[in-house]
Amino acid sequence: MLYLFLEYAYMKHVYLDNAATTQVHPNVIAKMQDALGTYGNPSSTHSFGRTAKTAIESARKTIAKYINAQPSEIIFTSGGTEADNMIIRCAVRDLGVKTIITSRIEHHAVLHTVEELEQKAAIQLLYVDLDVYGNPDLAHLETLLQKDDSKKLVSLMHVNNEIGNKIDLEEITFLSKKYGALVHSDTVQSLGHYNWDVKAFPIDFLAAAAHKFHGPKGIGFAFIRKNSGLSCMISGGSQERGLRAGTESFHNIVGLEEAFIHAYENLEAEKKYVEELKSYFIAQVKSTIPNAKFNGHSGDMDKSTYTLVNVCLPITEDKAMLLLFNLDMKGIACSKGSACQSGSDAGSHVLTQILSAEDMKKPSVRFSFSTYNTKEDIDYTIGVIKDIIEA
Repeated sequence: MLYLFLEYAYMKHVYLDNAATTQVHPNVIAKMQDALGTYGNPSSTHSFGRTAKTAIESARKTIAKYINAQPSEIIFTSGGTEADNMIIRCAVRDLGVKTIITSRIEHHAVLHTVEELEQKAAIQLLYVDLDVYGNPDLAHLETLLQKDDSKKLVSLMHVNNEIGNKIDLEEITFLSKKYGALVHSDTVQSLGHYNWDVKAFPIDFLAAAAHKFHGPKGIGFAFIRKNSGLSCMISGGSQERGLRAGTESFHNIVGLEEAFIHAYENLEAEKKYVEELKSYFIAQVKSTIPNAKFNGHSGDMDKSTYTLVNVCLPITEDKAMLLLFNLDMKGIACSKGSACQSGSDAGSHVLTQILSAEDMKKPSVRFSFSTYNTKEDIDYTIGVIKDIIEA
């Protein structure tokens, strides 16, 4: 037992699951620790409460500034899942949405929500066709938008969390607006990683989560365009402009603000660094494991996010069953798909839509990067995978 403990203690540890969650930045931790000393309820009118309220409104203004929104358009939530649920459910309830257009490779925060609305609220649910890489067919999207005169909501994620495809959200928004549709995007994998200007194109709703850009878990926000007409999903007090009742998670909001500042003040330098890591990973896979395939557009630096790749590995079925276990035993953290799917034997609903039956029998692994990773991490990981294949 002591031998195993010492072996683990001295093992190289490589974290390549940043699409699931990221390491919290030290500055964020320090800010949150300080914030825990501010214990007033932000809704209280005394000085203790006003101190907390002022900090929350400062965070709201900071986030709004970086995406060129109005502070009143930023609503703090517990994360991306709540933001997606709030927007989609309230659009149906408050805005007269009768038809939702989405794709079959959205995050389950969207898919399970719209499926439930189809069953319980008699919503017409339409899926846009995808090409072989997993990109939405815009001609088919236009056909769906023209289908009837019902009020429509288009919900398509900007960056796919499993295969990294990056869609042209501006083009989709303008196309949807041509037919009077509302537009929502799960931008959990892209806010904090790309520059945004919500005044440049008329998107109605966005969702974000702090833990995807080195902030704390349990906090995120919804961008809800001013005068949208949405009302609260969680009833109670009048917090968050009346759109989300409940005492604000003050320390988490302060942590979100600090993470957002760091992400955007260092965006270009960190983006360049991570792009180089991904490029290096792709090159090493191609040279070391030539029969490997990159799923979706994840192997294309121009058509996918710079933060992740999804690789179909040429491994026999018996080795595939223990692949993630064996990688973990070597100190390598990665994912076979969304972290929300952990423990599920159902397989990836994303890959099911784009891979052949033959490739679905092989293991596909998502590796996702951050500035805390190095080329040495990649060399080690590729070497371990090569050893597993050749064993």
